[in-house]
This record gives sequence, C-alpha cells and structure tokens, in this order.
Amino acid sequence: MPRKLFPRYRRPSVRTLFGVTKAERALKRKSGYYQATKITRLPYNTKRTLLRRVGYYSGIMQFARWLFKRH
Repeated sequence: MPRKLFPRYRRPSVRTLFGVTKAERALKRKSGYYQATKITRLPYNTKRTLLRRVGYYSGIMQFARWLFKRH
C-alpha cells in the first residue's frame, strides 16, 4: 500500500481494518438494497447535493463554521 502524503484525520475502526465494512457494502450492492432504498433517501440526497453545489462543504466554509461555532 503506498504511503499517503498526509496522515489520516482519525484512526480506522477495527471493522474497517478487518474488511467487515467493505464486505457489508458489497453484499448490499449485490442484493439490490441500495436500489430499493433509493426513493426513501431522495430528500436527504437532494439536500446534500444542493449544499455541495453552493459550496457548503468547501474548505473555506468548513473553516468558517469551525471559527464561528459556539464552544
């Protein structure tokens, strides 16, 4: 595995290290679970898409939210 330029923000979980998460996602993809829940997730996904397009998740906005949050 190649070394990354920057260290990770946080340590991976034990489930991730053992590949459990990857296996669960592969099973859900093959079973059609994601296609079945596509309609119920539509409002959440639409909101995320809208926020991404207006730049809510950009580095500058993340910093601004961190700067102005109540501590």
